[in-house]
Formats: sequence, structure tokens, C-alpha cells
Amino acid sequence: MILFELEKVLDGGDHHHYLYEGTERSFKPYYIANITTSWIPALESVENKLRRGGAKVVDVGCGHGASTILMAKAYPNSQITGFDYHRPYIERARKEAEKQGLKNITFEVAGSTDYPGDDYDLVAFFDCFHDMGNPSAAGRHVMQTLKNKDGTWMLVEPFANDKVEDNLNPVGRLNYAASTVVCVPASLNENRPALGAQAGEERIAEIVKSAGFSKFRRATQTPFNLVFEARL
Repeated sequence: MILFELEKVLDGGDHHHYLYEGTERSFKPYYIANITTSWIPALESVENKLRRGGAKVVDVGCGHGASTILMAKAYPNSQITGFDYHRPYIERARKEAEKQGLKNITFEVAGSTDYPGDDYDLVAFFDCFHDMGNPSAAGRHVMQTLKNKDGTWMLVEPFANDKVEDNLNPVGRLNYAASTVVCVPASLNENRPALGAQAGEERIAEIVKSAGFSKFRRATQTPFNLVFEARL
């Protein structure tokens, strides 16, 4: 799965497909272990809505759809939609969903600032916010598409402390390396903030709140990820 949403910056041909396939293989085990067992349950009043049914969920920057499919399987009575700017990855995600016989899932080509629809109960960004060309605009679009006063924005980001010196450990060094060659150049190409994979909670919170969200908190974490919850 493309966990880096490259928007209009990098086309599929700009990196070998092994990059995206390798990223999926690397991150998917964490998603299987955590998305529906601890990350979504850590959000305020979200899991009950999804299990009860009738909820609308979007996975922005879904890539090959690994995270989207996991949610669709866990919450069969809710509607799950995956959006990604890159058509080839959406086509692959559709084939996988069809192969698994999932009826409550759709995949569409769209970016973080123009995906359609509104009244969403949950908007999820898995490991892609820091790569986006315009994360501030993405945040404003999320605000416009969430269910009024009751919707939740979940951001899953690589684990990072706010100070560089606190990230000089094996996990931080790995993330800095990947960020240098993929994440930061993608954002800089659009003259944007280049948050990078070690942005940290303080910087993420600043952008989210500037988009209009009044509530922001760290819902949970693992040694590899920070899970944030934003509400109106």
C-alpha cells in the first residue's frame, strides 16, 4: 500500500513499484495488529458507531487499500470508502476487495483536498499526512466533510518526539532516512512545509488546529506509531 500519499508531486512512474509494495509489506502487519484492536477503540465513541452500522468511513491516501479492507472486514454494517490520487493503486485495491467478496467497500480516485462526500463519521489518514503537498488544505477539507459536531478525524503517524535529539534511536533513524528520500522531497516539490516522517505531535497539532479543529489529543501509541484524534 502507498502509505505515502504523494498527491500530484510524484507519479507512479517516478519510483519503482517495489517502493510501494515494500512499504505495504512493512506496514501492513502493524495495521493488522492495531487498527481494529486498539487504534479505533481508543477513539471517543467511534467503534460503537462502526459496529452498530450505518456509519460512513473514508480512508484518505489508501494506496493499495490494506487499511481500508481491514476496516471493511471488521465493520461489515458500515460503509468504507478508500481514496487515493493514483489510479493504478485504486484499481489494484478494487481487485483485492472484489477477491475478498467485500460488499461494504468502494475505492475512488481522489486527493486529500478534493475527495467527494460529506457527513462522514470517521475520516482516517494512515501514515500519509506528513507527506502531503498541502496538509493544511487537507485538514480544512476534512473539516468540511465530517459529520457536524459528531465526526472524528484519525491521524496515524510514525512515532516521533518533538525534538530531533529525542528521535536519535533505531526507529527514529530509520524514519529520518526514509523521510529524506521520499516524504520531504514530495512536499518540498510543491513548496509546502515538508513535515517529514518525524514531524512530532506539536507540529501536527499546530496544523490540525489551524484548520479549525478545537479538540486534538494523542489517543494511543505504539513503539512505531502515534495515533491522534481530532474533533470539531
